[in-house]
Amino acid sequence: MKITADALLFDNDGTLISSLESVYRCWSRWAREYGVTEEDFARVALHGRPAAEIVADLLPADVVPAAVARIEQLEVEDAGGVVALPGTLALLESLPAERWAVVTSASRRLAEARLGQAGIRPKNVIAADDVSRGKPDPEPFLLAARRLGADPARCVVFEDAPVGLAAGRAAGMVTVALATTHRAEELSADAVVPDLSAVSAQATDGAVEITIAS
Repeated sequence: MKITADALLFDNDGTLISSLESVYRCWSRWAREYGVTEEDFARVALHGRPAAEIVADLLPADVVPAAVARIEQLEVEDAGGVVALPGTLALLESLPAERWAVVTSASRRLAEARLGQAGIRPKNVIAADDVSRGKPDPEPFLLAARRLGADPARCVVFEDAPVGLAAGRAAGMVTVALATTHRAEELSADAVVPDLSAVSAQATDGAVEITIAS
């Protein structure tokens, strides 16, 4: 499969990197501090959502601001366990810096800390701080397209989470799903790959030619 695009938009966790070890450590500690049980977590959607939304689903409104600040502090300060997923570094190194962006549901502070641990320093990051409505709303991806000066119809979204893929579709973009955190049959996209090692790119004059291995 070949796609010509103006810009490539990448989710972060589960797409470019994996921080599962860090996430488990930090949220487990946070849950103990706030008396949140495994059963509480089981009743709310987690993956691909901003921490503020998750916390708001779990705790009374009056403690949410402090609880959100606490989980961010724990995650930013946590060291180790963040790695680039297969194919990530090779693909990003083949792209001009102005042709791609990270579009994440994490705060900018947390996203940049995790990306830095994996050796990734993007020129363009759209974080939870930048939008009023997170995924599955298309706002984050549409903002990224505007920042890059790209037509949304000529942007390709790379996502591992159903909510992120829904946001990409709602933005009118081509979607590529990575089966890194969900089974392939759970993902609705224009193409589904195991990870970014199945994707290669070649920069051309004003565009990027993407090849997706079958």
